[in-house]
Amino acid sequence: MESTLGLEIIEVVEQAAIASSRWMGKGEKNTADQVAVEAMRERMNRIHMRGRIVIGEGERDDAPMLYIGEEVGICTQPDARNYCNPDELLEIDIAVDPCEGTNLVAYGQNGSMAVLAISERGGLFAAPDFYMKKLAAPAAARGHVDINKSATENLKILSQCLNRSIEELVVVVMKRDRHIDLIKEIREAGARVRLISDGDVSAAISCAFSGTNVHALMGIGAAPEGVISAAAMRCLGGHFQGQLIYDPEVVKTGLIGESKEGNLARLKEMGIEDADRVYNADELASGETVLFAACGITPGTLMDGVRFFHGGARTQSLVISSQSKTARFVDTIHMFDEPQSLQLR
Repeated sequence: MESTLGLEIIEVVEQAAIASSRWMGKGEKNTADQVAVEAMRERMNRIHMRGRIVIGEGERDDAPMLYIGEEVGICTQPDARNYCNPDELLEIDIAVDPCEGTNLVAYGQNGSMAVLAISERGGLFAAPDFYMKKLAAPAAARGHVDINKSATENLKILSQCLNRSIEELVVVVMKRDRHIDLIKEIREAGARVRLISDGDVSAAISCAFSGTNVHALMGIGAAPEGVISAAAMRCLGGHFQGQLIYDPEVVKTGLIGESKEGNLARLKEMGIEDADRVYNADELASGETVLFAACGITPGTLMDGVRFFHGGARTQSLVISSQSKTARFVDTIHMFDEPQSLQLR
């Protein structure tokens, strides 16, 4: 999978990032997302694959592109047999977020990226469009910290695993009303808090890389993005746990569904019998081979954002593979017109 799709998926996220970045700072988050979706889908449909979107542009939306269940790839088109033998190709599941952090792009803030994860058919958890309680930490803490423990307990464990004082630890938390008590507890335990407005996929992955000064992600964010984070963390050997949140009173805002009871019924219809189950990275991204790719739209902890110059642009991407056990940073210059100069202005 990596040898046949590795470069292709990098180009998929690059094209989405370039398209979205043209709307950086213009206050149009929906447009920034729409153009990223269109660019990602157009590039996907030129790949020789049989892909199925399992996490996309909304479970209940009438999204015209990259909706859950949509088939993508040149070998899913009506004239597929003119290009390939679809029956011989590996079927893959794809989780996408063409513009992770639409508000970040709209207001010119750091941390937005185009991102996707792929695996064999059935290899990615088809998360409902709910929220998820998440805990991400470096590989050294894998299996030691636990989402069922308090933040204080986990910080003590993390301190021991990383051989750092609690005061040296930095925990990323999304700035939401539901996290007021969590933020207070982390600070009282002695750790430092880095608040973000959006984009917790980047924060989760940053935990797995030394030198980012991010040691944990705690709190509640979107469940689909939790699966994408888990895919990357599985490849990197980092710690990730997620637990679905179905009670609107816990999330306080934005949760699909009118009631706790209604959401529990929806989960049961989807085959999720244990609504309170805690999933780890291997369960959320269970495929034999998992690939993750991301490209910075705006500057972030791990990657630079898209930088335009006369006649082209420069991007920085990250592709992570469970197959080769690698994390590759890819610096690419895209030439739109006849190249006059490849130096950034």
